[in-house]
Amino acid sequence: MAEELFAPSSLILIATLLAALSGVPLLLPWLLSAARAQLFSIAILLAASCAGLTGSVLVLLSGRTTFFELAWTLPFGTARFGVDPLSAWFILAVFLISGCSALYARSYWHADRNITNVRKMTFFFGMMTASMSSVVLARDGISFLFAWEVMALSAYFLISTEDEKSEVSEAGTLYMITTHTGTLGLFALFPLLNLLSGSWLFPSTASLNASSGLSAAIFLAALFAFGMKAGIMPLHIWLPSAHANAPSHVSAAMSGVILKIGVYALIRTLSFFHDIPLWWGGTVLILGVISGVVGVAFAIGQHDLKRLLAYHSIENIGIIFMGLGVALVGQKVGSAAMMLLGMSGALLHVLNHATFKALLFLGAGSVIHATGSREIDLLGGVARKLPYTALLFGVGAVAICGLPPLNGFISELLIYLGLFHGIQGEGRAVAAAALAAPALALVGGLAVACFVKVYGIVFLGVPRTETHTAKHEAGWQMLMPMLLLGLLCVAIGLAPGAVTKPLQLVSLSILPATVTTAGLPLQELVPTTMISLSGVALLVLITFIALWYRRRLARSLSSETVTWGCGYQRPAPRMQYSASSFAEMLTSLFAFVLKPQNHQPEGITGLFPRRSHFFSHIPEAVLELLYIPALTRIYGRFSGFRRLQSGILQQYVLYTLVTLIVLLAASYF
Repeated sequence: MAEELFAPSSLILIATLLAALSGVPLLLPWLLSAARAQLFSIAILLAASCAGLTGSVLVLLSGRTTFFELAWTLPFGTARFGVDPLSAWFILAVFLISGCSALYARSYWHADRNITNVRKMTFFFGMMTASMSSVVLARDGISFLFAWEVMALSAYFLISTEDEKSEVSEAGTLYMITTHTGTLGLFALFPLLNLLSGSWLFPSTASLNASSGLSAAIFLAALFAFGMKAGIMPLHIWLPSAHANAPSHVSAAMSGVILKIGVYALIRTLSFFHDIPLWWGGTVLILGVISGVVGVAFAIGQHDLKRLLAYHSIENIGIIFMGLGVALVGQKVGSAAMMLLGMSGALLHVLNHATFKALLFLGAGSVIHATGSREIDLLGGVARKLPYTALLFGVGAVAICGLPPLNGFISELLIYLGLFHGIQGEGRAVAAAALAAPALALVGGLAVACFVKVYGIVFLGVPRTETHTAKHEAGWQMLMPMLLLGLLCVAIGLAPGAVTKPLQLVSLSILPATVTTAGLPLQELVPTTMISLSGVALLVLITFIALWYRRRLARSLSSETVTWGCGYQRPAPRMQYSASSFAEMLTSLFAFVLKPQNHQPEGITGLFPRRSHFFSHIPEAVLELLYIPALTRIYGRFSGFRRLQSGILQQYVLYTLVTLIVLLAASYF
């Protein structure tokens, strides 16, 4: 009995149950104060994280697959849950980021300072964690839908934590509309899958032929529903406002994990098929290229620190889709190297993005906590008061740019290698790889430019306003999760060989059986030893130069003066680079997509012009210039149908009755 209780799959199930119950202490105000209940809730969620991470690691080491069945009375048959290497890989991200975010919240969103919403937020954070794990464990369409809906509703209540603010309420409403629009795709996906396989249970790997029209419909429904949850362009419209307006630790969990649940679901659906057509892989690859390039272009033009990070999530989802596209194209052209490198790169970037993006959002939360603003142009000189936050945010920035010796470089390298194998191949794979390889390089270069802007304006220089000057460093409960995530970024970057075996295990568990017979170890395709030695040497060199420079400064005479101010006699903080001025050249280059709006100053005439100002804005072009006008036009065309919404309950019951009669008649004939 004890062995079964501590089996890897049992640990994951226990972790899911503990996460679901973690918010209960805050629902008992007559027993515990809010602060004490919050402490209990965090302890329960940390225990759940430890159990979930332990179970996932054990599954990845053993490669075992375990199924559980629940015999319920619903008319859809057995409810099945399972733990396999693919599930374990994503559950790593679920419990790693949720545990770090929960500990961070103890100081960032302390119950004593947020008594009006801490109970709601803590309860739904635990429910969101449990539902994300349940989605990954579900092995039938109905259980998947139940868990998916709980996840969607929990995230809505978390986004709307401060719903007294109009912008937060609007962000929550937009998220709710889009997430349920995506769910409509699932209502098409699972009946179609049932029609093709004959069961609500998920088919086994590579058991369905992808050449039929029904299979194409399933792929398109999955791409729509899961692509919207993942935030791939142009289905990303909910993401920037939701991530910007949610509490920072919630943003970390949403960007780090919820987006990846969409990626997981798409990978799981694709794993059901063999003989996947080239256009499937080409579609995923093109969407990845568009999302990567346009996402980082939008990020460069942002003034809001968290909204900027949100657009980088869209960029990195694009990189993951590039890896998936490489794997699917490789499957069609028969390249085992492309399949293995592409899928491994996508899976590793799932985990890498979860770590460094959560680190960046938590770092942004520390800045907001100390300054009271997330507006980049109001900040400056933050590193003077927040040195540890500045260091850890810098680690995340280097990682997300895909620079060595950190983890973002490793996953992007795998995708690059997959693309290079495609370029060396023959036929249509060459064209696909030749398109994606320079696009991936462009994404990396633009990401570097964007984070030079962010780090330079926010952390360096001098404070721009007295009101938003950084006042204090974050407490240990906020710094410890950031430190853990930063160390993981360094560890994976310096020791990629430690993750190649689990990556190969997960990749081969979802790829067609032809790959498993190829005898192509991932370690032979990736020079992990050389990467580790080069990374260690680079890190030692950087450390040596930093220590040498610090020692030289300590020995030299020092004086304090102001930075050269372009000839001005009285330089002021407002003469520093702003977010708009730094990014102006790049936003102009992508103006055909970004559609920047510049509000020029007025009244600058004469010797003594009146006070004026310049303001620029990058709109959410897809939402504001495409979706909203189209929906407005549709709303006007179908305005006559609003007469059906009379507000009379009996009339609505009649609608339901007529619908049931039509459905019964259709099923009979």
